[in-house]
Amino acid sequence: MTVNSAPGLFEHEAPRPLADRLRPESLDAVVGQDHLLGVDGAVRRMIDGQRLASMILWGPPGTGKTTIARLLAEGTALEFEPLSAVFSGVADLRKVFERAKGNRLAGKGTLLFIDEIHRFNRAQQDGFLPYVEDGTVILVGATTENPSFELNAALLSRAQVFVLNRLDGDALETLLARAESVAGRALPLDSDARIALKAMADGDGRFLLNLAEELFALKLDAPLDSAALAQTVQRRAPLYDKSQEGHYNLISALHKSLRGSDCDAALYWLARMLDGGEDPRYIARRLLRFAYEDIGLAEPQAAVQAITAWETFERLGSPEGELSLAQAVIYLATAPKSNAAYKAYGMARRSAKETGSLMPPKHILNAPTKLMKELGYGDGYAYDHNATDAFSGQNYFPESMEREQFYEPVERGFERDLRKRLDYWSRLRVERQNDESEPE
Repeated sequence: MTVNSAPGLFEHEAPRPLADRLRPESLDAVVGQDHLLGVDGAVRRMIDGQRLASMILWGPPGTGKTTIARLLAEGTALEFEPLSAVFSGVADLRKVFERAKGNRLAGKGTLLFIDEIHRFNRAQQDGFLPYVEDGTVILVGATTENPSFELNAALLSRAQVFVLNRLDGDALETLLARAESVAGRALPLDSDARIALKAMADGDGRFLLNLAEELFALKLDAPLDSAALAQTVQRRAPLYDKSQEGHYNLISALHKSLRGSDCDAALYWLARMLDGGEDPRYIARRLLRFAYEDIGLAEPQAAVQAITAWETFERLGSPEGELSLAQAVIYLATAPKSNAAYKAYGMARRSAKETGSLMPPKHILNAPTKLMKELGYGDGYAYDHNATDAFSGQNYFPESMEREQFYEPVERGFERDLRKRLDYWSRLRVERQNDESEPE
């Protein structure tokens, strides 16, 4: 493998961060990605078969994307060409492609690694296609963003997408053990603080090692407990981008927790969103939508609670107004659920599109002019308040259209009462229509 950057004379003497010193030298040393690098992992099979294909490595920061790309080049004897989409442009790409063509003429392959590949615009991504298509380069892109949203479909069709997991507790513990081995001493933490340190990293191995390096530099008389640790090092900011996938993932988690009547999970996702900096008004809007879509008339007060929480937040602001959102979440999660109104409206819309421009039956049309009266508008209309039980049972669908039933209340909450009313009116409707059809 060749890396196209000559080391400086004194580079080996320059200080290197702990995370860089502990960078794995083999795929076996990469932690937390056994589903890709284990014996039966897809990437491992490529290496073993010496048949490396273009790929996109998608995962959170600090999970090993860059390391894996470098080790892939080493494991397949490819020329390694690393670029960062943040600092590179079209000119840099052209130079790489020219070198790759030269490598190909010499019988060598090239692995082009592009970090933060989602930062390249659509035109730049299209520029990769001919070189990936004809095998001039094996493309390995790394991204923290959902490739479905950020990368061209044409590029995705030529590369496999592999998802890297955020590092779990065991993987993070392995990294801490390696750090202690290199340092020659244990971290100055008690057992609870050690657990808290891993939680602070939030699945980011590089951030964890940076924290460890900071702790090794301290001069302490006794190990830190959790409280002292929190005062000493900075917790990692939660990953949350209001315009990217995290935004959609968390609102989906909140919505589905509410639908599943899991009050505690819904509160957790609400807290995650607010902690990540989400606009509380966006959450309030989605809660109101949920009240109509997933609760509906099973609990008519759900919409009232949602709109009241929204108005309360507008008056109080943050952080005081956030309690109103939390209370609305509790109310919505614990309310009886029904999507009957949501489904009924969808069915009614489909039926309306299918039936076109059918006129209402004449008996329910007003007749404000003489001509309209002569045409039969309003003839035979039965005023329901004058009918027995205030129910005439007349037909209100177009005359050439069969009656349809869109709304099917569930046997939960207030809709149980609505179900009884509709069944009662349905029986009356049949009776009244039979009475009209019987000869006198």
